[in-house]
Amino acid sequence: MTDINEWLVVDALDLDAQGVARNAEGKVVFIDGALPGEKVRVQTGRRKNNWEQAALVEIRRESAQRVTPGCPNFGLHAGACGGCKMQHFHPSAQVAVKQRTLEDNLWHLAKVRPERVMRPIEGPTWGYRYRARLSVRHVVKKGVVLIGFHERKSRYVADMTSCPVLPPHISAMLVPLRAMVMSMDARERLPQLELALGESPEGLVNALVVRHMDPLSAGDVQKLRDFAAEHNVQWWLQPKGPDTVHLLDAGGPVLAYTLPEFGVTMPFKPTDFTQVNHHINRVLVARALKLLEAQADERVIDWFCGLGNFTLPIATQAREVLGIEGSETLVQRSRENAALNGLSAKTSFEARNLFEMDAADLAAYGSATRWLVDPPREGAFALVKALAEVRQTPIDGYAPPQRIVYVSCSPATLARDAGLLVHQAGYRCVAAGVVNMFPHTAHVESIAVFERVDGWTLPVAPVVVEAEVAALAEAGADVVVAAAE
Repeated sequence: MTDINEWLVVDALDLDAQGVARNAEGKVVFIDGALPGEKVRVQTGRRKNNWEQAALVEIRRESAQRVTPGCPNFGLHAGACGGCKMQHFHPSAQVAVKQRTLEDNLWHLAKVRPERVMRPIEGPTWGYRYRARLSVRHVVKKGVVLIGFHERKSRYVADMTSCPVLPPHISAMLVPLRAMVMSMDARERLPQLELALGESPEGLVNALVVRHMDPLSAGDVQKLRDFAAEHNVQWWLQPKGPDTVHLLDAGGPVLAYTLPEFGVTMPFKPTDFTQVNHHINRVLVARALKLLEAQADERVIDWFCGLGNFTLPIATQAREVLGIEGSETLVQRSRENAALNGLSAKTSFEARNLFEMDAADLAAYGSATRWLVDPPREGAFALVKALAEVRQTPIDGYAPPQRIVYVSCSPATLARDAGLLVHQAGYRCVAAGVVNMFPHTAHVESIAVFERVDGWTLPVAPVVVEAEVAALAEAGADVVVAAAE
């Protein structure tokens, strides 16, 4: 156990923004609020055989990368907001840690090193969240309604009156929103508000989805309309599941985002999956397509295509693109978006479960020179495993893709899949880098490029399989501890 008078030197940072040190006994100590390079004194809390959890008591030597947090709700104090983890760490240092985390995961979990580390994709660090799910709680004892993110390590809603990672006009709306919900008959039965910002020729479209457990009274509906008129809000109602979401009042601008470099407009519903950070998404799509290098005579497959965020831009460059997605609703929306953008002739879409694939399924979709893969956190294990099976047992008439661009929101599952691609499917990892989609948070988004090597002899190397990655995640090792550069 760490002695209260013992001074520890922080060696690294994990992505829960905990400093990582070792005590006199050699045991790993995770320290809330400590940064790499700092010399600190701590108070031990939770203890296990191999590690301890500790609270920061005093800093003797402070990191040059420590900065003043930009939000009054951030901190280690009781009631602090848990939406951000790293506001006390300089944004450039946050990106360095995420880059190192990506590289460490690729090497330690899959023995893969990218031949080239790409420059990180970065953008605004404040006001970037164009999507957010905000919890709503009527606190009877205090006589207030709280709207915001949960407190750190708690189910309670933080008492927020502003949020600088939201666009300024949305942050300024939090207090009026609290007052409006407090005045409603249904204030006990409104568990959440979902924010989605879109673009229109007239400016931003501010969509708010209100989840209501019971039908709203006429008075409450009128309050929503009055608020919409005063604050330029488009209200959507959600009485049950996501499929029940509908506009309170028809008309008004369409919720959409644009990819101007490709002349593409993407209408969406506020509960559809779109990227939180529209600024970064534009750069990400442009880089992914540059890395993909699709030619005018080539066929491309976009796996986990969603609304067509990558599919439609690819269609402006390739001969044809097949988009495959698990949700029939999103597939239908993709078809509509392709038609809106005049790309129906060059695109086709199919719905299927991509977590259940084998070599025969893969071959049934036909050969494509290039793939774009953009899976959820679970990764694309079945897909790349099927590709590895084709490598081991070729299928007549089917040719694996020459190049794969893989966009990931989990470094651990990317590493697992990269291991299969490199050690069993016959690919090289030619490049990889991070995408800072969520500044100040623990999320690591990344992009990796794999190139097929014809006639390449497969090396003998350990590869972490799916069950082992699951075990690592359960043990808290989803993200390898990374030192700041």
